Amino acid sequence: MANQGRNERRSMENQNVSPFNALPPVVIALAVVIFGIEVMFQAATAGFLGGQGGLGWRIAAIEDYAVLDAVWAWMIDTGNFPAEHLVRFITYPLIHGSLLHAAFVVVFILALGKMVAEVYSPLAFIAVFWASAIMGALGYVVIMNSDYPLVGGYPGVYGLIGAFTFLMLVRADAEGQGRSRAFGLIGVLLGIQLLFGLLNGEFGTVVADFSGFATGLALSFVVSPGGWRRMVNRMRQR
Repeated sequence: MANQGRNERRSMENQNVSPFNALPPVVIALAVVIFGIEVMFQAATAGFLGGQGGLGWRIAAIEDYAVLDAVWAWMIDTGNFPAEHLVRFITYPLIHGSLLHAAFVVVFILALGKMVAEVYSPLAFIAVFWASAIMGALGYVVIMNSDYPLVGGYPGVYGLIGAFTFLMLVRADAEGQGRSRAFGLIGVLLGIQLLFGLLNGEFGTVVADFSGFATGLALSFVVSPGGWRRMVNRMRQR
């Protein structure tokens, strides 16, 4: 009876433990920042912040911090790259077009971030997310000629998908399985993206997301634990 009582108490304690305790702090911090900014926009739109001026906070933030093809074209044409415009490549993942947009990004960060950040160091996790976001934005402005601003954390999220794919590749090698299954998630997501691109006639986000994925996957060969050594050994085997 005593053992049964102890087991029941442990079970109740486990049920009372917050699910966030299982998440690495760097993942929680990134999700909180992104969702916190969105909550601020929602409060401003509802009139709780900024008064009448709060209604335009999201639009003003997009104008000042989103990646815009017109701004990139101006920088290339003039050869002038001011910090106020270069910072857009770092800030745009924090700004979203709607509550639903931000919510989906946060859900992906929490789900993928747990799997990636449990293996990668906090610095490596942040490097993958933001390097993927930067390269996604570069792919967007260099390859595409879109009139739409690029906002949101999806290119960074796709970078985390690239890191997750790398982990699946490592597992497949260790278990002697085929590597194709490691690309299942990105294949499904990009297929959905292409479908929406066809329906909307806009492929800018597809390019940005795929550029983010490629960056996250490639960077993982360097920043993952033992990644550089693993890559060198593979090159020597060839």
